[in-house]
Amino acid sequence: MAKVLLIAPPYRCWGVQVIGTWPPLQLAYLAGIAEESGHEVRLVDAMNNGYSFEDVKTDIAAWEPDFVISLDYLPVSGAISTATVPAALETLAIAKSVDPSIVTIIGGPHPTFLYEEILRDHPGVDYVIRGESEETLRALLAASATGTVGDVAGIAYRADGEIVANPMRPHIADLDTITPAWHLLDWSLYHYNIEPWGRMASILTTRGCMMGCSFCSHRAFWRGDWRARNPEKVLDEIRVLVEQYDVEFITLIDPYPTHDRDRWERQLDLLIEAKLPVHLLMETRVEDIIRDEDLLPKYKAAGIIHMYVGAETSTDEMLESLNKGTDVDMNKRALELLREYDIMSEASFMIGFPSETWETVAHTAAEAIRLNPDIAVFPVITPMPFTPLYDEVKDRIRVTDYSKYNLMTPILEPYEMSLDDVYRALAKCYMTFYSHKMREVAELPDGFKRRYMFSAFEQMMKDYGDRFDFLREGMGDGMPSDMPDLETMRRGHGG
Repeated sequence: MAKVLLIAPPYRCWGVQVIGTWPPLQLAYLAGIAEESGHEVRLVDAMNNGYSFEDVKTDIAAWEPDFVISLDYLPVSGAISTATVPAALETLAIAKSVDPSIVTIIGGPHPTFLYEEILRDHPGVDYVIRGESEETLRALLAASATGTVGDVAGIAYRADGEIVANPMRPHIADLDTITPAWHLLDWSLYHYNIEPWGRMASILTTRGCMMGCSFCSHRAFWRGDWRARNPEKVLDEIRVLVEQYDVEFITLIDPYPTHDRDRWERQLDLLIEAKLPVHLLMETRVEDIIRDEDLLPKYKAAGIIHMYVGAETSTDEMLESLNKGTDVDMNKRALELLREYDIMSEASFMIGFPSETWETVAHTAAEAIRLNPDIAVFPVITPMPFTPLYDEVKDRIRVTDYSKYNLMTPILEPYEMSLDDVYRALAKCYMTFYSHKMREVAELPDGFKRRYMFSAFEQMMKDYGDRFDFLREGMGDGMPSDMPDLETMRRGHGG
């Protein structure tokens, strides 16, 4: 039996981590596999514990593991996790500095595609898991003991001074055969920061995506595959989280949970029947929301309170260039339906494209107001280095530090704007949308939606001034000057 230590690397950025802390689900799955294989396992969430690298080093030295494993991991989506790669690599380098005999392993989308770069430039990494990781880890742990790693599908490593990539492993046929090691987590770390607040978990009900959005890695990482779990097994897992771990909010982090309408309706029916005291948050595509107009009352009854959709841009031309497969009218209709059925809506509108100008930025902010989701976010277009988008825009990339690939830092320089302009445009989008939205919310009667949205505003604005530090010097050129005071609006004096 070996000692296996899994570490969520110490990384934080403004954005998704502002509104909550999610458990490291993918590492929990790997921990479950390692335990099932008979090993002693520990999971350290340095990200949500606020650990420094020195704290990580102390933990590794104290526990003396045989294996240390990390992933490129952000809590909500595997599609954007490149930003955590430097922290994961530093974590593994620290493990080697503590004891060179520790076997170090990294996995996730970025390492899957850029394994050669990692193994060439980072001697602290022994193995890269490529693709779906659970069964590969099981095989690698066994083969390490017998010196037969050459037979392990789905890994890359060094041998005789060369980088070797073994053939990829087939995907797991039955996703319900693997189980996260929930019991290894410190559940006091995970909470949703939006009223009515509560303990937060995340689950996967499906894996993969067959859509071809040029900025996303899911299609390539999952090789165009889409697999779904048994809805009854999903309900069993939710019941365990609620009844055993006191979870009150669960985020479905699947990129596309609603693809199979019949299966999805079965999932909703089971949730409605179970009447579990839990709120659900999820994302899906706008065309499925339109398709499911007759099912939306079931979404609500099943406990879904918050839906994220990728509106992405303000014009059909840009949506087509991103190969999104939607248009602005579909975005508008989906958001109208969510509003009609009283499900909180969150929509993303990307800025910072090579063709971006101040005029297009203003158009994007105006489109966000026109579509009127409850919450709008404005991620900066980020060319993850293994997406189709990367090849299209690589001549405009000005930032190569992967830790900045967090959707909040301008990476591309538009032809007619500077990186600093994009940064200021990001602040302008937020201020333009929320100076409008906050007045609308202030007019709502007191109740779930009003309280939910004011607490969301509060979380988003908590570090806003630090993030956009130029605002301290004044509102900046072209910034809206009438952002209302949040506390005044909350008290209902929005004028």
